[in-house]
Amino acid sequence: MAHRWRWARALLAAARPLFRGRVLLVTNTLGCGALMAAGDGARQAWEVRARPGQGFSARRSASMFAVGCSMGPFLHFWYLWLDRLLPASGLQGLPSVMKKVLVDQAVASPILGVWYFLGLGSLEGQTLEESCQELRDKFWDYYKADWCVWPAAQLVNFLFVPSHFRVTYINGLTLGWDTYLSYLKYWAPRPPDGPGCVALGTKRD
Repeated sequence: MAHRWRWARALLAAARPLFRGRVLLVTNTLGCGALMAAGDGARQAWEVRARPGQGFSARRSASMFAVGCSMGPFLHFWYLWLDRLLPASGLQGLPSVMKKVLVDQAVASPILGVWYFLGLGSLEGQTLEESCQELRDKFWDYYKADWCVWPAAQLVNFLFVPSHFRVTYINGLTLGWDTYLSYLKYWAPRPPDGPGCVALGTKRD
């Protein structure tokens, strides 16, 4: 048992430089990309088993990796800004922590949803109009699921996780979430009534 703990301590010591200074930005960026690609890989593995004739698309997972990496710097600086805006942690700062959760849900979550669909659409050759229509079709499914998952996770994040581990903590929870995002991206909804982003808030029938 002592040998196992020594191994764990050695691993933590080796990883510690990845969470300091400028290297932290690289860690957060690559972590976001890797987890999003892994989530897509898990979803594709299910699709390949469930749909005879469908093969694994490395390009699709590469696109997910690229979009995830593009989100990494946003999340890195977003949490730094949020901690400066509402500098509270622990149970004694619960009112401010609740405000942080609400700001995160009201601002960051919609931005990331738009970023996800438009970014992947661009990488996959969709026109802006097509990407906006897909966003219209799927945004509310994304945002409702987001509210079911992330407020509780972010409450723990802002209460107990040190600021330099915030993105890593989120990345540690996102494998299931990224699998859901891959599912949401690649299901085909009913053909829309009209083009464009004008009716972004319109729900499907």
